[in-house]
Amino acid sequence: MKDQARVVIIGGGITGCSIAYHLTKMGWSDVVVVDKGELTSGATFHAAGLVGQLRASVNITKMLKYSVELYSRLEEETGQHTAWSPVGGLRIASSKDRMEELRRSAAMAKTFGLPMDLISPKEACDLFPVMAKKGIVGAAFLPTDGQIDPSDVTYALAQGARRGGATIYTDTHVTGIRLKNGAIYEAVTEKGTIRTEIVVNAAGIWASEIGKMVGVAIPLIPMEHQYIITKPITGVKKGMPTMRDPDLLVYFREEVGGLIMGGYEHNPVPWALDGIPRDFTKKLLKSNFEHFEPLSLLAMRRVPSIGHAEIITLLNGPEAFTSDGDFIMGEAPEVKNFFVAAGFCAHGIAAAGGVGKMMAEWIIEGEPSLDLWRLDIRRLGPHHRSRTYTIHRATEVYAHHYSISWPYEEMVSSRPLRTSPLYLRLKKMGGVFGEKYGWERPNWFAPKEVAPKDRLAWGLPNWFKQVGIEHEMVRTKAVLIDQTSFGKIEIKGPGALRFLQKITDNQMDKPVGSTIYTQMLNEKGGIECDLTVNRINDDHFYLVTGTAFIKHDLHWIGKYLPEDGSVSVRDVTSSRACITLCGPESRTILKQLTKDDISNVGFPYMTWKEIVMGNAPVLAIRITYVGELGWELHTPTEYALHLYDALWEAGKPFGLINAGYRCIDSLRLEKGYRYWSGDISPEYTPFEAGLDFCVKLDKGDFIGRQALIGQKERGLARKLCCLTIDSGPLMPVGKEAILDGEKVIGLVTTGGYGHTIKKPIAYGYLPIEYSKPGTRLQIEVAATRYEATGEKDPLYDPENKKVKG
Repeated sequence: MKDQARVVIIGGGITGCSIAYHLTKMGWSDVVVVDKGELTSGATFHAAGLVGQLRASVNITKMLKYSVELYSRLEEETGQHTAWSPVGGLRIASSKDRMEELRRSAAMAKTFGLPMDLISPKEACDLFPVMAKKGIVGAAFLPTDGQIDPSDVTYALAQGARRGGATIYTDTHVTGIRLKNGAIYEAVTEKGTIRTEIVVNAAGIWASEIGKMVGVAIPLIPMEHQYIITKPITGVKKGMPTMRDPDLLVYFREEVGGLIMGGYEHNPVPWALDGIPRDFTKKLLKSNFEHFEPLSLLAMRRVPSIGHAEIITLLNGPEAFTSDGDFIMGEAPEVKNFFVAAGFCAHGIAAAGGVGKMMAEWIIEGEPSLDLWRLDIRRLGPHHRSRTYTIHRATEVYAHHYSISWPYEEMVSSRPLRTSPLYLRLKKMGGVFGEKYGWERPNWFAPKEVAPKDRLAWGLPNWFKQVGIEHEMVRTKAVLIDQTSFGKIEIKGPGALRFLQKITDNQMDKPVGSTIYTQMLNEKGGIECDLTVNRINDDHFYLVTGTAFIKHDLHWIGKYLPEDGSVSVRDVTSSRACITLCGPESRTILKQLTKDDISNVGFPYMTWKEIVMGNAPVLAIRITYVGELGWELHTPTEYALHLYDALWEAGKPFGLINAGYRCIDSLRLEKGYRYWSGDISPEYTPFEAGLDFCVKLDKGDFIGRQALIGQKERGLARKLCCLTIDSGPLMPVGKEAILDGEKVIGLVTTGGYGHTIKKPIAYGYLPIEYSKPGTRLQIEVAATRYEATGEKDPLYDPENKKVKG
């Protein structure tokens, strides 16, 4: 056995072999794959083999499209049979709401470059002739989907990896991973130790156990998943498409003249909660006929002949489901060079080709070619270390697998978890909460005559009117917004200024008391972090970032931290609450509570002061995310209720109300404020995003500077543009197509309704030739096409109350 390798991949399933294959394709041959059993002996061998491509994210869809492209040529390339069959994928709607979802999905698919068409019940039955037409409202067909033999394609990937120089060891149990200076050093197996620079955890349902070896939480749970395989059935023909009827919770695919039929029940069974047995290799779980019976009855409604078909087996195998329903990928922030690719929530076969490519890029180039923040392990917070939390959430994810994905829907299990000191007070005042990064955050406030609950539906949400009222109060009077969930970071030390100058694009060497809006860029000039920096003293800075981005941003900062001890970084999120007071009356209200000078001259925009309000010490920062006069009021958490009550009483005579995050989103769209992971991301530069004012090329060298200089010399090929839509009230949510006639020229990054300008707003990156204000285009929202106009942002200017558009 080799005692040294550049990369050790733990897991010989389809994902591990795909990563090895792609690493060798990119020129890295010193790769070892180890598996405790045989190749495919985890979840791969018992997967049903359906390969669908459409997902709610354009980049995840691109990743799965690449899988199809790879599978279509892999057999010819390697000589290994894969059984890839591009039979197409049929999705049935057995309800009007599901048909609306399919209508929207088909529109989105075409935006993403997938040829999905809506078809009639008769056309669906012609494609899948053993299906009963009764109860079908409509269907969608994607001809480029298909099916594959999961084991065969894994062997083909392994063959390709071996040809590229990779070594594969089966029956090799990993017993430990050793670190040196916080980085991967050795992988220890029962057959010997391999010194290595990089370990990739592609261990499937065992990924959590591998993660524990280095103190990295991988929040996934094995869930029992069953399907039957039948003997040949009259009418079932080779080449029939795969078929899903999510209203009936079931799926079908042809198998040697018979059918495979499985489904996703609403009462799933978690497995091995006390640990996976050591000898569980190439094994299945005991068939649970009683649990499967409700799915069988639903399946017979759609395919009656399955009720009298001869069953070969009821197969029960564990599938790994994560706590939020998305894959877990990327480098763990806790351990350098420990990469994870696990938790594919029953999409592992369809995703594996693209996952292998993205992971190889991540390992070799430091980042994937697609922005995969939604899948990034850094999205996971400290609460994901809880086994109980993961069980509850993974169970909810599985149970929801075939449910309708409603706009603005929130998960419900394990809540509330992280709460601000104001949570109970605001709940009593009608607060309707959403969850982000474990935090309960007020989305909107229901008046006494309105039920404080989101109603899931297509069309305008039930909170639309109330959010409009909150929006108007920000523009005309004043509101309080609990933003305690903001991520907060302290950077201190004699090297702090020099360090921040290196990792940010804006000028950090400003006077104490300054607040600076800045980005942190990668070497390509892409935006990795978007935050504000407050200079507390010469060598002390206080950073404020988005709720869900704290772990990501800390990891990015930590990558460049000097090793000489001249800079310290600390997460202080939980030690401070933040109450935002904003609106034209906010200064008047503030004056009731402090003797400090808060005039425009004494307390200008983009500065901070330490003041006393009531009896509470407050770090007041004159900045908001809504485009009105206001302050973020940061205070130690134990003072938060006192500060809130003092503000509430002082604001009553001036019409002060509470407002939530749905209101913030409407307001920031009118003001043109960007949102990281939506409008801006590592794929886009500040110049493309319209953030030129943050870039100080003359301050000296910083990460990404050379890329920006090059882009400035070449000129922009694309630009983030603001558009208004010619319609009544409408809520674009992102990913909608922006069109010039029949040509898709961009996608909406974020959108919503501007209650001041009385128009829907959408942002999106467009080719530079379409970026001129006044350009007439179209946007497809909820599968309906509307005229749209390019606008010069911001659409709203609070200085003179000018409304554009």
